[in-house]
Amino acid sequence: MQQGPRVRAPESDLKEKIESRSAVISIIGLGYIGLPLATIFAEAGFPVLGIDLDRSRIEAICRGESYINDVPSEALNRLVATKIEALTDASETRRFWATDDYEELKHADVVIVCVPTPLSKTRDPDVSYIISAAEKMGSFIRNGALVVLESTTYPGTTEEIILPVLEKSSSLSSDGQPATVGKDFFLAFSPERIDPGRTDWTIKETPKVIGGITEYCLEVAVALYASVVDRVVPVSSPKVAEMVKLLENTFRATNIALVNEAAIICDRLGVDVWEVIEAAKTKPFGFMPFYPGPGLGGHCIPVDPQYLAWKLRTLNYKARFIQLAEEINFSMPEYVLDKIANALNDCSMPLRGSQVLVLGVAYKADMGDLRESPALDVIELLSGKGASVVYNDPYVPSLTVGDISLRSVELNEDRLKSMDCVVITTSHGSYDWGWIVRHSKLIVDTRNATAGLAAEHGGRIVKL
Repeated sequence: MQQGPRVRAPESDLKEKIESRSAVISIIGLGYIGLPLATIFAEAGFPVLGIDLDRSRIEAICRGESYINDVPSEALNRLVATKIEALTDASETRRFWATDDYEELKHADVVIVCVPTPLSKTRDPDVSYIISAAEKMGSFIRNGALVVLESTTYPGTTEEIILPVLEKSSSLSSDGQPATVGKDFFLAFSPERIDPGRTDWTIKETPKVIGGITEYCLEVAVALYASVVDRVVPVSSPKVAEMVKLLENTFRATNIALVNEAAIICDRLGVDVWEVIEAAKTKPFGFMPFYPGPGLGGHCIPVDPQYLAWKLRTLNYKARFIQLAEEINFSMPEYVLDKIANALNDCSMPLRGSQVLVLGVAYKADMGDLRESPALDVIELLSGKGASVVYNDPYVPSLTVGDISLRSVELNEDRLKSMDCVVITTSHGSYDWGWIVRHSKLIVDTRNATAGLAAEHGGRIVKL
């Protein structure tokens, strides 16, 4: 951590404004991370300015309509202001204003960046959204502001990309010289730890890791998050905080790969991998259960380890665990395809021309999030082999996979009976598995959703 000057922020003490809930918090990027974060600050009494270039999102927020499962429309509607002046009106209770105009950052005391960080087609980090946000905010952000990057990225991004842009910002400099971090502005990294759909560990309950460029950068960032979360975890630098996030998700990706390979091994041995896991997790130490599936999905696990692998390649080091985990996890849709083909073959039916119903296409149960969902790969592979594929998902009314456009079909007894195979790729809680099994000819279950039903229905259920 740099030993920057310990000074009071220009015009007013930023910490005092945070403690009095008068600091204007701006959230750049109002997606799965940004919108929940904006609402928790607004609910805590802060004036909040949301910025997103997707005009449809801004219009939805202004109507009080949420497009994120974790933010109920009723809660959002109570917070949305009717005019931007509400941000500076202490008597207002509706103090969340959304816009696509970066110039409104002139109102902000704190800017939190929550923009996407996808992978390019070559699976290299795409930090273009971060660069764009940094350049835009550098034109309008005011002297004395705190900037926090929450977007998941490779270690070093905060100091290598955000810091140089802000140092060149004319709006941050107070004397015509390059702006000084810890004096003219404050900069930190705090990785998002949101697990969409989860209710036991929300933003408030999940400990918040924070790394600041200087000691005072860390101090003001800690003060900010301590006002809305139960526990903050300060670390020595943004690079450490960036690495924390990547370690967390690389841990998950590699353990999922391990258990996916265990599923393949158990299949070769004629052993039920689900029974093995249930027995293994009775050990009170030295084991943590992970579960196999049709592949990796979501905005973090399939992507984040590749940021670390890319960074290490620039340092002439090969991240072997990450590469092997990716190889195993991304081969699972092909493994599922083989399972389906073999199950049909055992029933004297070819895959080509078979009627296949895919149940659940979201990457996670009880949500409508399609990002990186392995079900999409399974559908594409099945279609490529000549199967006639339909799907049902109560959370996803339509989807497009490559050149294939589908709409969710009605799930009824006649539909199930007409299918040659039903493939379970997402175990939504609304599905009645006993009813589904009773009316299906053949089921390939990649999620163990039919646990306890196999004995009654014999060979009609094939597990992963």
